[in-house]
Parts: sequence; structure tokens; C-alpha cells
Amino acid sequence: MENLSADQLLGKIRSAFKSSFEVDPQTVTLNTVPGDISAWDSMGHVTLASSLEQVFGLTFDVDDLMAMENVKEIYRIVQAKLGQVQSA
Repeated sequence: MENLSADQLLGKIRSAFKSSFEVDPQTVTLNTVPGDISAWDSMGHVTLASSLEQVFGLTFDVDDLMAMENVKEIYRIVQAKLGQVQSA
């Protein structure tokens, strides 16, 4: 995947939230936490992870999933993974 700007990366994360939880993507910010989205429970988290994997063409391991406690961490993990993919 091409190098993404911060806005593009957040936009793709927002699209994963939209497809997972049917929320307005503009309501998803780096400060969004599971308590902000009623469907973001343990099963919703799995759905979100799957959506993120599809959007970015990545795979997440258990440690990644456990660390994805909020949008800021999701952003950090996706950014790190994309960096690994780009340098591979």
C-alpha cells in the first residue's frame, strides 16, 4: 500500500468503523474509545479488526488485538504494520 498521510490513514480507519458499526465516520476521532460506540464490545472488536484487515490488507495477531484499546492505538498499530509492509 502506498504511503498514506495522517488524514488518509485516519480516513481508512474511519471507513472500517463505518462498515463495522454503521456510525458516521466523522464521529470517529483519535480520541474515540469503545465506550463512545455502543456496538464496540468484544464481538464488535473482532468485527472491527476484520474490517481493518480488509481495508489495509494486513493481518493482526493477538497482541495487536489486545493493544487496540482505542482509535489512537489502532492508528499507531496500523501505521507500524504498514511501515513493516512497506519496508519488506
